[in-house]
Amino acid sequence: MYLMYVDESGDTGLSNSPSNYFALSGIVVHELKWRDLVNDLLSIRKYLKSKYGIGMREEIHAAEFLRRSHPTALPKNIRLQILRDNIRGLSGLDYISITNIVISKQGKPAGYDVFGNAWRALFQRFENTLNYKNFPGPANSQDQGIVFCDDTSGKKLNQLIRRMAVYNPIPNMGGTAYRQLPLRAIIEDPNMRNSKESLPVQAADICAFMLYQHIDPNAYVRKKTGHGFFHVLKPILNTRASNKNPFGIVML
Repeated sequence: MYLMYVDESGDTGLSNSPSNYFALSGIVVHELKWRDLVNDLLSIRKYLKSKYGIGMREEIHAAEFLRRSHPTALPKNIRLQILRDNIRGLSGLDYISITNIVISKQGKPAGYDVFGNAWRALFQRFENTLNYKNFPGPANSQDQGIVFCDDTSGKKLNQLIRRMAVYNPIPNMGGTAYRQLPLRAIIEDPNMRNSKESLPVQAADICAFMLYQHIDPNAYVRKKTGHGFFHVLKPILNTRASNKNPFGIVML
């Protein structure tokens, strides 16, 4: 069984939105390596505590963590370094894989479903990579997958994945016809987690934030060259998700 922990960056609005993009990052780990992942994430937090004094149980929600109004006493440049060190720590975990989806809202027609299209693409890439057995870990013939995400929009996600399990038309290479390929490898509804209580979801949040900053960095991150932090993750990115991007990012 493979577990995918997902979080997002940006918002799904098309009009009057503060963000030009919406990004999803999914960290995938095999069940047999799940304990290793949790222990390694705890080790990263212990390192951050010893280096910066940040509490072991303090939630790191990347976008809020960098805001000027964040209640922490740590200077903003130190907070950015904490995000950088999180990324560096993750990049050394060769038993995980990260799938990334980005939707550009520019030029999208009114009524375009940013949320649905982003999650649909992520579910489909998870399904495809499971079927082709391209995730790191044991290549069991019957391995399936399950999704864990922050406790938001649960009803919409349940409806989406249930629909894809019944009706999931996939365009042929030429784009003129469709094949009916319902989801089979992904099981159950997405499991909702309070991100404060889940280090893997927090890690996915940091990845999604750095993905967004890679695509469209804010002024502070660009000034501090933080938009390059995402590059550090390349050894563990699911580059098979898209052959149109050197990092495997699915751009919609």
